[in-house]
Amino acid sequence: MEYIDGCVLAVPTKNKAAYIKHATEAAKLFKKHGAIRLVECWGDDVPEGKLTSFPMAVQCKNDETVVLSWIIWPSRDARDSGMKNVMEEWQSNVDDNPMPFDGARMIFGGFQVVLDE
Repeated sequence: MEYIDGCVLAVPTKNKAAYIKHATEAAKLFKKHGAIRLVECWGDDVPEGKLTSFPMAVQCKNDETVVLSWIIWPSRDARDSGMKNVMEEWQSNVDDNPMPFDGARMIFGGFQVVLDE
């Protein structure tokens, strides 16, 4: 069964084009190392909550937009191996594709698929 890496982050709204460029380059790297598909979603209707919300989770500021993204891998093993290789390659080329957002506020995790209708 496929394995999913998901993340939520806050991107300065003025950096939308830079983020899309960054994500496009990152997608090539992830796919090179085994990812099946990457999906990037720019927030359009993401309400602020009273107790919890996407904006609260990433400390989204007034001039930022919430982004939801996920990477589909063929398996957990493929993800573990691929992600290790991605991180090694990324570190050696970090200046080539700088993150146009505050990575410290990104939340992420790996997920087993339990239903796919």
